[in-house]
Amino acid sequence: MPVDPQIQTLLDRAAGVPATHTLPLAAARTQAESRVALMAPPAEIAGVREVAIDGPGGQLRLRLYTPRDAGPFPLVVFFHGSGFVLCSLDTHDGMCRNLCAGAAAIVASVDYRLAPEHKFPAGSDDCLYATRWAAAHSAELGADPARIAVAGDSAGGNMAAVTALRVRDQGGPELCAQLLLYPVTDYHTPGTPSYAENAEGYGLTRDTMRWFWAHYLGDASEGVYPLCRAAARRGPGRLAVRPRHHRRIRPVARRRRTLRR
Repeated sequence: MPVDPQIQTLLDRAAGVPATHTLPLAAARTQAESRVALMAPPAEIAGVREVAIDGPGGQLRLRLYTPRDAGPFPLVVFFHGSGFVLCSLDTHDGMCRNLCAGAAAIVASVDYRLAPEHKFPAGSDDCLYATRWAAAHSAELGADPARIAVAGDSAGGNMAAVTALRVRDQGGPELCAQLLLYPVTDYHTPGTPSYAENAEGYGLTRDTMRWFWAHYLGDASEGVYPLCRAAARRGPGRLAVRPRHHRRIRPVARRRRTLRR
């Protein structure tokens, strides 16, 4: 399948990079962290600080990004991607700065526990706990408690979708939206026709996804568990980010729900 020329340039540059699933875990993590040096300078924002809270498995770090201008601002609780196994607050620092500036929102990036050291549902439990903590402390963060969203890319999109389902079904807090960037919302098996058709040649491969899931789950049977997959459930509407001067985040209309029952 042809891709955008800019994407093809990125794929060509990565042609000699070892596939993640062929590397030892430590080497895969080092490779992922090394990408930070290649990233473009992020947007300017008012400030960044970290807090450490008592999470379900011990100390849980959140990195808080504050936009310029006066609040209260929308609040976006962000979960980084990379297969539940790789990446960190640092690899997604630029993305969070850009989201903070572009959406004029406070962003709380969550350093959730990674697999395989911490299998499912440890990471999900951290994301849920961090979301509830951020909502409870929204006023002191300078955020509007009526405009709280969850967001994430790739496996972080899975965490965001699952967190949205859990707060809906397990006592809140109420979210106004979710922002899912190329989210992982289903298990690799049985997969879909497009999953098989695009299994190779586009950076992330099906074999690497199998490697990620094998690290994340305690057993393959957990792949059918709704709070792993998220694709078969319905959560809050998708997120629409308006230009900066609107200073607000709103959910897309109900008919454009991202997830289905």
